[in-house]
Amino acid sequence: MNLTDPDKAPDQALRTPSNLQLRIIASVGMIAVASAALTLGGIAFWVLGVVAALFMMAEWSTLHGVDAKTKRTAQFALSVPLAVMAPASLILVVHDFFTLGLLAGAAFFVVITTRKPPLALGVLYCGLPVFALMIIRRQDEGILFTLWALSLVWACDIGAFFTGRTLGGPKLAPVISPNKTWSGLIGGVVLASAVAAVLHLEYGLPLRMTLATPVLAVLAQMGDLYESWLKRVAGVKDSGNILPGHGGVMDRLDGLVPVAPVAAFLVLLPHFY
Repeated sequence: MNLTDPDKAPDQALRTPSNLQLRIIASVGMIAVASAALTLGGIAFWVLGVVAALFMMAEWSTLHGVDAKTKRTAQFALSVPLAVMAPASLILVVHDFFTLGLLAGAAFFVVITTRKPPLALGVLYCGLPVFALMIIRRQDEGILFTLWALSLVWACDIGAFFTGRTLGGPKLAPVISPNKTWSGLIGGVVLASAVAAVLHLEYGLPLRMTLATPVLAVLAQMGDLYESWLKRVAGVKDSGNILPGHGGVMDRLDGLVPVAPVAAFLVLLPHFY
């Protein structure tokens, strides 16, 4: 079996106890690191976001077949708006709209210098979720709100993985991702919704976020499918190999990419009226 061929790469290897155990251990470790950075906030959370975004930009570039020099150009361009997202920049009263403008400017710079529009899209793909999470974290209830955004994606992934493995059934998108099932999608949405309900009842998560969680869980799965489509086009199984049992950083954060900006909008919604 050719594990680099997405058309012939079902997750049999993942079903063995050793690989499943490795995946679980790595997942626990990543959640622990993210939770510690979230609790510490400030520089720690920003550094984690920057590192994740730059790794994602490298993986995005690889999926689109660019050379090392072009990849570095995209990373350098993305690093400018990422730097402005640092907590210290708030002292300079850097407005969020200015940061958004820098993200757009970085994307424009990349497309002008490389003549590769998909690479410019990657700047937004990797930068926007970090920008959204920085906004969420600095709110008065930032830890709770960020934990909600992160945990709903985690719960959706976990619920989809184990429900799909257990129940199987009709495929969700067999052409894009042969291993994903409708039962997995439903299991992921149910578990994510349950986590949000607990956060609402025990910690006061606003009702608008609790009720929006099922929709965001579906959005997370759509983000997963989009990345699966990118890998299928590129002819690879994983976006990278830096995370044991998981592949690349994009493989772990694909669901968070579309969820984070929408979550930030829901968090800021009371400020709009």
